[in-house]
Amino acid sequence: MSRSASRRSVLAAALAAAAGTAAAGAVPAAASAPSAGPGPDPADPAPGTVANRFWSTFTDWRSGTAEGTRAVAGHRPGLVVGVPLGRTDYTDPHTGLTSSWEYARWTSPAHAPAVPAAEAIASWNARTPAGTWLQVELSGTYTDGTATPWFVMGRWASGDGDIRRTSVDDQTDGRSTVWTDTFSVDDPASGLRLASYRLRLTLYRRPGTALTPTVWRVGAMASDVPDRFTVPASVPGLARELTVPRYSQNIHVGQYPEYDNGGEAWCSPTSSQMIIEYWGRKPSAEDLAWVNPDYADPQVCHAARYTYDHQYQGCGNWPFNAAYAASYPGLNAVVTRLRSLTDLETLIRAGIPAITSQSFLKEELTGAGYGTSGHLMTVIGFTATGDVIANDPASPTDEAVRRIYRRREWENIWLRTKRYDASGKVVSGTGGVCYLYFPDRPTPAQRAALRAVGVL
Repeated sequence: MSRSASRRSVLAAALAAAAGTAAAGAVPAAASAPSAGPGPDPADPAPGTVANRFWSTFTDWRSGTAEGTRAVAGHRPGLVVGVPLGRTDYTDPHTGLTSSWEYARWTSPAHAPAVPAAEAIASWNARTPAGTWLQVELSGTYTDGTATPWFVMGRWASGDGDIRRTSVDDQTDGRSTVWTDTFSVDDPASGLRLASYRLRLTLYRRPGTALTPTVWRVGAMASDVPDRFTVPASVPGLARELTVPRYSQNIHVGQYPEYDNGGEAWCSPTSSQMIIEYWGRKPSAEDLAWVNPDYADPQVCHAARYTYDHQYQGCGNWPFNAAYAASYPGLNAVVTRLRSLTDLETLIRAGIPAITSQSFLKEELTGAGYGTSGHLMTVIGFTATGDVIANDPASPTDEAVRRIYRRREWENIWLRTKRYDASGKVVSGTGGVCYLYFPDRPTPAQRAALRAVGVL
């Protein structure tokens, strides 16, 4: 078992009850699921299910509505505090401390995704020096012409000295709900969808200073993936394996239990750290000075601490992991959904590994040796027969992390939106959720691959 299921289980149960798509699975159990399901879903998972929009260029930052922010040009254009809009107090719900902050805001233009959305997940790339932090919000218009309120999608800082990074629970307008990091229409069967949305950034700094967050990228993945227990099989098209560092989360069991009970739930930050280091970045010795020197792979402990969501009480917040990765120099990171293993092959061909989220019973993934309500793996390649080569952090040692999983099994557990849990109850699957980390100056081949999967 990998990532903590406690709060994701609430999400899964709610979405299953609403017959919607999901951001995670439900609590696992030990019995077998029914052998008979509804059979293959004839819907092709590829077209018209996912649409991304990210703001990242100087022109992007000059668009929308700036209230005290300004755009900065350069190698990596960004958004910073210019002249603060005002001052506000913030009481941190996790420390009880109230502090004053200067703030400035930027609101994106309204964007109508090609896919009217049953779900939306925001992600962002930023630098927040000590004494600064940021908030990301989403608001939109439904397909019936009514509007949503502003929903908080995250309060974030790369450190934890000023605020505790946090999602916000109990956000709903009676038609949609934010479940940790995912905006979700409560009753997709009604036909209601999010027709357009805006994102709002609020940048905070200590009063009287010249400090500022810098945001390089913000956007959202809108999706309307059809309910399905199975997906059509894709045809193998690539044999290639990338050399990605291998880290086990399980060697950290019992370490720093204040961060989601220690390593047993650290699949997300462990996977993130593998790909960060694949791209040649890593925390400095100074960054790691807080970690017990007796612990192996201290960078995994570091990743867990700096992805931890104090409301979710876990390290599996998807945009927090992407934001952590993008805090390293020259890295971009997004949360999206992919449509098929063909999309993953496109990325691997260009040298881009991916982190995928899936949930399954033990018997549904040959060779895993466990079942899980939600688990992250790093896909690093494909065999000559099309099977998936994954760095699976739910392994006893670093050396055991590399696994080969059967293509058809793996494809289904990743892309389905519905599944049976061990008690026979219908619960949700992740529907192809994926983190992608890549250089801010990708090669032409990498740029073409990212464009092909809808990220650039």
